Amino acid sequence: MRKITEKIRSGHRLVSDGAWGTFMQQMGLGPGECPELWNLKKPDAVLEIAKSYIEAGSDMIETNSFGGSRFKLANYGLQERVKEINRAAAELSRKAAGDSKHVLGSIGPTGKILMMEEVTRDELYEAFKEQAVALFEGGSDAIVIETMSDIDEAEIAVKAASENTGAEIICTMTFERTIEGEYRSMMGVSPTDMVARIPDAGADIIGANCGNGIEGMINITREIRESDKNIPVLIHANAGMPVYKDGQTFFPETPDQMASFVEELVLSGANIIGGCCGTTPLHIRRIAEVISRL
Repeated sequence: MRKITEKIRSGHRLVSDGAWGTFMQQMGLGPGECPELWNLKKPDAVLEIAKSYIEAGSDMIETNSFGGSRFKLANYGLQERVKEINRAAAELSRKAAGDSKHVLGSIGPTGKILMMEEVTRDELYEAFKEQAVALFEGGSDAIVIETMSDIDEAEIAVKAASENTGAEIICTMTFERTIEGEYRSMMGVSPTDMVARIPDAGADIIGANCGNGIEGMINITREIRESDKNIPVLIHANAGMPVYKDGQTFFPETPDQMASFVEELVLSGANIIGGCCGTTPLHIRRIAEVISRL
């Protein structure tokens, strides 16, 4: 199978998958329950999610491992099962993807803050290395380091994954619009800052996820392209901004509404488009239909 970056260089626009967390909640994931433990306790449910996105038209599928670092799993007393849980996550998505679709090993933030000295750089590196190696051994073609707000943590994660696996490395940060109309992460990082540091750390593909509906991702992508015309860009947008009603949070953008912005997002420079919170296989199917026509 050709690498993701090779397909992009040859002119392909690719479709990623959609939400996992909100999907699992709909399938019965309870408050305080560890999502990643489903890889061992409810593998059929995890496989069903992965297959649903492949059937909807995804060219790649993530793994159920976003919170699979030793730091996150420690909240459930599972820190000694990092390798087991992450390998299982990759194996399940590999089973759904087959030999023709890509598997992206998902790695999220650790929840530890470097500047507050809650963790050292070496401890972060070892935790990301441990998770990335397990995901790669389980069958991931690429490692996607996502939802990052601290550029130092993102840089360490990228280095750990690139230096210890043979996978392609993707890194996405989460930006929100400020009152001045700029886009910044929670730690004050701009898309321009990301471009200046993350590719040099070893990322093959960069981009943004969460924090915005698909319309908001257009200006983020444009800012990335102002700094780098060539690096592949992945965008995972929410199904709109979250709305809290009747004691529940939901994401209001319909598949058609999201699809209506896909062409402009592609024109702004996005190479891979998928979804984040609130997106479903129906959203991904509509995105895939638009991309197939472009």
